[in-house]
Amino acid sequence: MTLMTRALLALGLARKGDQDSFQFTDGRSRGAQPGVAGVAVTDASAMGLDAVWACVNLISGTISSLPLQVFRRDATGHKTPAKGHPLYAILHDSPNYEQTAVDWLDALGIWMELRGNSYSRIERAADGRVIALIPAPAPSVAVKRRPGGDIEYAWSQDGERYRLGERDVLHIRGPGGDPLGGLSTLAVARNSLSAVQAAEVAAASTFKNSLNPSTVIKFKEWLTPAQRALAEDRLTQRYMGAVNAGRPFIAEGGVDISALSLSPEDAQMLETRQFSVEVICRFFGVPPALIGHAGASTAWPTSVEQQMIMFLTFTLRRRLRRIEAAMNKQLLTPSDRASGYHIEFNIEGLLRGDSSARSAFYSSALGAGWMTINEVRTRENLPRVDGGDTPRMQIQNVPITQAGNGDADL
Repeated sequence: MTLMTRALLALGLARKGDQDSFQFTDGRSRGAQPGVAGVAVTDASAMGLDAVWACVNLISGTISSLPLQVFRRDATGHKTPAKGHPLYAILHDSPNYEQTAVDWLDALGIWMELRGNSYSRIERAADGRVIALIPAPAPSVAVKRRPGGDIEYAWSQDGERYRLGERDVLHIRGPGGDPLGGLSTLAVARNSLSAVQAAEVAAASTFKNSLNPSTVIKFKEWLTPAQRALAEDRLTQRYMGAVNAGRPFIAEGGVDISALSLSPEDAQMLETRQFSVEVICRFFGVPPALIGHAGASTAWPTSVEQQMIMFLTFTLRRRLRRIEAAMNKQLLTPSDRASGYHIEFNIEGLLRGDSSARSAFYSSALGAGWMTINEVRTRENLPRVDGGDTPRMQIQNVPITQAGNGDADL
C-alpha cells in the first residue's frame, strides 16, 4: 500500500483495494461526501466562495503570467533561451491550437489548487516529438497502476474516451507524495468549506427574509383558517425580502410583535464570515491582505511587502518547482537533459510590476559584475548594444595615496 493510499484511508477518502482499479485520488470513488455542516462541497460551490475564488485566481494567475521557457546550459554553466527547441514555442507561446500558454497554465493552476492534480494529453509526431498539450478535465480523470507497474489514466472528454499511459499524459501532482496523484484541497478541507458554505447560506437567507422566522406576531383571539391564510399571505408580500426592508409594520386589532432570538450582529455572524476568510487563506497559503482582506491581528506580518515575500517564498516557489520538475521529467528526453536542456519559469516577470525593486536589482547586479548590460537589456526586451557583453565592476576603497592616480596599477 502506497503512502498516498494510507493517507487517503486515514482521511476517509479512499477504500482498500483502490490501487487495483481506476480511482479518483480525491475520494470521489465513494460518491459525494457532505461535510460536517451537511453541505456538499463541489468545484462550483467552493469557487462560489469569494475567498476561494480569490486565492485560486491569485495563485493560478500569478503562475500563468510568468514566462515558461526552455533553456540550455553550456559547459561553463551559462544558460540561454533555447528558442530552436521544439518545446519552446509550445510552452512559451501556445501549447495547442485553441489556447495560449497563459490560458493553459491558468487552467492547470486552478485544477492543481482545487483537485491537487492537473493533466494534459501529450500529442506526439511520428518521431516522438511533442507537438501539442491538450488539458484534460481533472475531475474526470481516474488513475490506476497496471500489473506491470505502469500508471494508466482514463477519462472522457468531448465525446471521446481516453485510456493512456504515462508517456502520453503530463501529470503535475500536488502535495501527497504518491505517484497516483496529490491530495485534493476540496477533499482535505471538506469540513471547513462545508461550514463556510453553510454560513453563507444562513447569511443569504437572513437578508432574503427580512421578516425573520424568529419574530412572533401575537393575536389576542384565535384566527379562523381564512384569517390565518390572509395574514400569512399579506405579511409575506409586504414585509419579507430585502426590497421590503424598512417598511413600517402596521399593527391593529390587538396585534403584538416580539422577537425570539438575537439579531445576526448579536450572533456574531459577520465575525464568523470574516474568520472563514482566514481559514480558507490558511488552506491555500495566501496572506489575507493579498486577496483584499485586512482582517484582525493574525500571525501574518503586518507589512504587505513582507506578506508578498512570504507568498512568493513559501507558496509560489514550491508550486513552480512541481511544475518544472514534472515537465523536465515527462516532456524532455534523456538526451535533451544530457545536452543541458531544462524547462524553467522566468521569475523575473514577477518584478515587472515594481519598477523600484527591479531597478535596485539590476543596479546591484551590474555594480557587482555578475550581470552584463546586454543581459539586463534582454530581460527588459530592449535591443542589445555594442560592448554590452563585458562584465563591469566598480573600483572603490582604494588607498588614499592613490586617490588621484586614475591610471595607477591597483
